[in-house]
Amino acid sequence: MSETKRTKETKAAREAQLKALQAALGAEHAVVYGYGVVGGKISEARRDAARAAYDAHRARRDELTRAVRDLGGKPDASAAAYALPFAVKDPDTAVRFAAELEERVAGVYSDLVRASTGDARRRAAEALREAAVRAVRWRGESVAFPGLAERAATPSASAPSQT
Repeated sequence: MSETKRTKETKAAREAQLKALQAALGAEHAVVYGYGVVGGKISEARRDAARAAYDAHRARRDELTRAVRDLGGKPDASAAAYALPFAVKDPDTAVRFAAELEERVAGVYSDLVRASTGDARRRAAEALREAAVRAVRWRGESVAFPGLAERAATPSASAPSQT
């Protein structure tokens, strides 16, 4: 393989990874926002779980921000607000929304796993696993292929949309 071709392939792989990192960062911004909504409506009995998830997603968001910078990118900023897929008006809808947040972010992490190698891939797989486990805890049931919308019973978008 020629040096020029190898350089082009390396550059293309870095660009794909950067794009997937930015998508994961955007999803984490949306999830952090979403857990702010969840926290306002969740029951006292599940408040610790919501707080732990919020803290975990803030840490992942910060890690992704550093990873984007390490690849020479400029991290995308969070939107001021995000459109919710449904009204979160009580503890039951807050739990449903928390499960959906986790399922959506798992989908984005599955894309990052595909676009990454080495330690970056391991970290993305770990984030995917953690989101899938949290989704199961919120929903009370699992899906066969967490993070893969085409294999799940219901398709889901990557993250709540920006408003």
